[in-house]
Amino acid sequence: MPREHAFAPHRLILIAVILVLAVAALLALRGPAWWQRVYYPLRYETAIADASGRYGVDPYLVAALINAESGFDAAEVSSAGAVGLMQLLPSTASELALELGVEDEIDAERLKDPELNISLGTRHLAQLLQRYDHTRTALAAYNAGGGNVDRWLERSGETSVGSSLPFPETEAYVERVLSEVERYRELYPTAFESR
Repeated sequence: MPREHAFAPHRLILIAVILVLAVAALLALRGPAWWQRVYYPLRYETAIADASGRYGVDPYLVAALINAESGFDAAEVSSAGAVGLMQLLPSTASELALELGVEDEIDAERLKDPELNISLGTRHLAQLLQRYDHTRTALAAYNAGGGNVDRWLERSGETSVGSSLPFPETEAYVERVLSEVERYRELYPTAFESR
């Protein structure tokens, strides 16, 4: 059986695709700021600044969480039924709204409103930060649910989650949000100053 040439067309195409993807990833990480902003968009600055100020949460943490949850797509709906920018379940949003004195029904359509979603999602994040007193743990709870995190902590005997979480998806989520906080701070250093 004859051996194929090392530079056969199908191999060259595969190499070219890998190179293009590598260059795109490198540009997203360390390319010009205008290019990085494509991968790390920022919208709804006023709503983020207002909610962050109201609930005492770092606005860059909120922006990074929104990018990880929905990519700043206000109409995003997950397979689990989480809705909007901060991917809130309508049941969670209704509980948060009641705490704030909002008696209107919070349904999936209302959660697509960026200001309402950011306000409720930031309130939820603030509660988790207060409950767990550790950003990694609060982010794990935002992603996997407080009940799951409580069980993890109980089993481990720790008061916060360490560098390794029981679910790789949650661990990747936490790492992504934490790294994106710094990226947002670098790319948009004055985004929340005048608000």
